[in-house]
Amino acid sequence: MKFAVQVTVAGSGARVATLATEHGSLETPVFMPVGTRGTVRTQTLAQLTALDPPILLANTYHLGQRPGAEALTQIGGLHRWMGWPRAILTDSGGFQIFSLDGTVIDDAGAALRGPDGKATVLTPERSIAIQRAIGSDVMMVLDQCIASTQPRAHAEIAMHRTHAWAVRSLAAREGSPAALFAIVQGACFPDLRKVSADVLTSNAGFDGFAIGGLAVGESRAERQDVTELVTQLLPVDRPRYLMGVGMPIDLLEGVHRGVDMFDCILPTALAQQGIAFTSHGRIDLVRGVHRLADRPLDAACACEACARPRSYLHHLMKCKEPLGWQLLAFHNLAFYLRLMAEIRAHIRAGTFLAFYAAQRELLVRADPDNPPGRKPRVKRRRRAHARAE
Repeated sequence: MKFAVQVTVAGSGARVATLATEHGSLETPVFMPVGTRGTVRTQTLAQLTALDPPILLANTYHLGQRPGAEALTQIGGLHRWMGWPRAILTDSGGFQIFSLDGTVIDDAGAALRGPDGKATVLTPERSIAIQRAIGSDVMMVLDQCIASTQPRAHAEIAMHRTHAWAVRSLAAREGSPAALFAIVQGACFPDLRKVSADVLTSNAGFDGFAIGGLAVGESRAERQDVTELVTQLLPVDRPRYLMGVGMPIDLLEGVHRGVDMFDCILPTALAQQGIAFTSHGRIDLVRGVHRLADRPLDAACACEACARPRSYLHHLMKCKEPLGWQLLAFHNLAFYLRLMAEIRAHIRAGTFLAFYAAQRELLVRADPDNPPGRKPRVKRRRRAHARAE
């Protein structure tokens, strides 16, 4: 992997860089659609090709459960299996250690029990072995993620364990050509984040660094403060990845603070709930105000969802038709990818700070034409018999 910063912004941490992988080069800042089990939910390969993301994220724990590392090795890796020709980054399974009930953790690793009841032991070595079987372009070290609101003593234990697991992950990498990123932990304690960044950056074996343990209970202001602190502690010549974050405003704020890479399930997960991100605000298509709306979802977008009236999309969501989820997921992913392209263009043009100031307002709007909480004004038609009277 090769990483080179091309353009920086005075008065901001924002930057454009190129990241070269075995499956092609990409420009950062970049958003990675989440393909947890080897598929971005609801999206066909043709749709992914149309969206044109340069990199996807897949999950080590889930792919290790099914089809399993042995099957992936025999198949020839995830790229070949799913027909994806571009880069893939794999999460290590650390979030599943945090999120699955009944997980037992010690210094050796973690014993997890999935929703199907299947027991799995995940160690740094096993995580790297699965990622190598997947054929990742960028692998992540196994880490212990905890809620950002945990007491300091818990955060310190998890941080030190993450450091030890990072060293073991690096040794397990052996001769793999894939890049390996370490993960900075420490919850919302500035001194712990400084310790974590210092320990991990002192090891020359890591190709990039991630900021973990955010979007797990803290406020947006706390998340921004931790992000800004950590990016300033990381090497300027290595990519910085903010894991699992988040809403469009979070991407914008992260770029301003020097983040290069993002992933999040929200574009597809919120689409399932009828939420769409548009150039004029976030739209909740389940709301009754859209039942007869004949206008497009977003006149600035040319996707298939925006070629239909809002009333049709509302109908699909109320009927729980899978097509509704599929259309909105494509639209939301296109919105995220377009936002990142616009950010890169403004950084290159020297206009990022003006763009940042304007988008900070736009990206948090919620349906300005029909603000939530305000009862829409509806002209009631008089009944025929009333007119006759």
